[in-house]
Amino acid sequence: MRQKHTIDPFYEKNSEILILGTMPSPKSREMGFYYMHPRNRFWTLLGMVFNEKIGEEIEGKKDFLKRHKIALWDVCASCDIVSASDSSIKNVKVNGINRVIKNSNIKYIYTTGKKAFELYNRYLFKKVKIEAICLYSPSPTNCAISLEKMLECYQVIKK
Repeated sequence: MRQKHTIDPFYEKNSEILILGTMPSPKSREMGFYYMHPRNRFWTLLGMVFNEKIGEEIEGKKDFLKRHKIALWDVCASCDIVSASDSSIKNVKVNGINRVIKNSNIKYIYTTGKKAFELYNRYLFKKVKIEAICLYSPSPTNCAISLEKMLECYQVIKK
């Protein structure tokens, strides 16, 4: 099913870290913000990395991101996707990521999963010229990777 990205990128002028996913999940699209599926481990991991409790409310998540100079967006502006399955993604149209880069202070790019990493490198790296680091997908479908192992991987964000 064709999905269009409906959530604006979250960033500020002083954002230094950009974390890219592929496409918001149905729950995230419904709630209007990133990584909002209740079993997604993204917010838990970021809280653990920075040793902070991140609340459930979107404004608290935004405040956390601002304090840590983290921007969020996705590689895909639209694509064919089944539910939230990255492996099903086809016919990708990418987001114009340069507007985030030009209007912020992005120095580091991380992707949440292999598909986002692959798409970033295929479509966006040549324009952006910032090497991305691939993090584990925090998706609830990626249950084979323990939270502890994910946390080790995500520690790279805190430089």
